[in-house]
Parts: sequence; structure tokens; C-alpha cells
Amino acid sequence: MKKYHNIHQLTDNPFLNLYQMDAIDTKGNDFSYYFVSRNDAQHIKIKTQSMKAEGIVIYAVTNEQNPKLVLIRQYRYPLDAFLYELPAGLVDGDETPGMAASREMKEETGLDFVEYGGGKTCYRRPFFMGAGFTDETSATVFGTVNGSVSDAFVEDTEEIQVVLADKEQVRKYWNRNAFPCVGRI
Repeated sequence: MKKYHNIHQLTDNPFLNLYQMDAIDTKGNDFSYYFVSRNDAQHIKIKTQSMKAEGIVIYAVTNEQNPKLVLIRQYRYPLDAFLYELPAGLVDGDETPGMAASREMKEETGLDFVEYGGGKTCYRRPFFMGAGFTDETSATVFGTVNGSVSDAFVEDTEEIQVVLADKEQVRKYWNRNAFPCVGRI
């Protein structure tokens, strides 16, 4: 049984759009359901059934005897706060998640990223970010970094500081609720 009649695109933005779905509840009653998507009306997942990742999160470590995890401390406008995060970003056009990870790592940290392709593929496949709110999928990309930290490629709308954290530093951030939670640090 189909669970909706129609979908209406309510905004036209290049990064995120609001949709209203004329949905049907379990008793057959109509109600309005709202969701957001990074896709235009022709490419929302309910229509395409695509699992192409729109975003990536990068789990990268340095190439040294005692590797460090690449984190960024980034200002987030909706929270008016700095968060410790894994580098992340959007997949552009025909990029693969690995290509997007290389580009985003360079833009956010100045470091060169080398994707790790081993292990189980289930850890790299796209997953839904919040299926009750959005049809966005994201993929985790694993790898190593080399080179020097630089802010030469950071966009003016981003305020990012690179942190190369050993295990103890990651534990410290976690215990201070600074990673991945909101913290005014």
C-alpha cells in the first residue's frame, strides 16, 4: 500500500530543500509530513531509490609509529559554538566518496589524503543521516594523511583549526563532551 499521494518542493536552494509530503497514516488518514533533502524534486531518494552518498565523513590517521587522528575544531553557525569533529563534506557531481574525501581533507586541513580500500565494504557504504528528517546519505572514508597542516584552502565561511590528536587527547575531548557533542571550548 502506498503511504503518500504527492510530494511538493517548498524551497529552491542549491544546498538544502524543504519538501511536504501528502502522507497517509496507518488508519488511512491524510496528513502532512515534512522532510529536507540536498536533492531537487526529480532526484529525491523516494523517486530514484539511489543510495549515492551526498556527504562523507573522513576517519584519517597520520602515517607515524603512534598515529594521530585528524580532527577539526570548527565553528558551527546553527549552534554558535565550536565543535570537535572528523573532517567531512559533500560529494560533488560525479566524485566518488574517496575523491570527495581527498578534496575535503585538502580544503579543510591542507593535508593529502590516501584512501584505505581494505577491510569490509559494509563500513564504507552510504548510510542515512536521519531518515525521519532527511533522505541524505553519507559514507565513511578511511585512510591516512601526509603533508603539512595549512589553512590556505579553507573557505571564508569556515573557521577551522586542525587537531592531530593521539588516543589520550581524543579521550580527553570525549570526556569533556567536546567531541562529538556541542561544547563552547
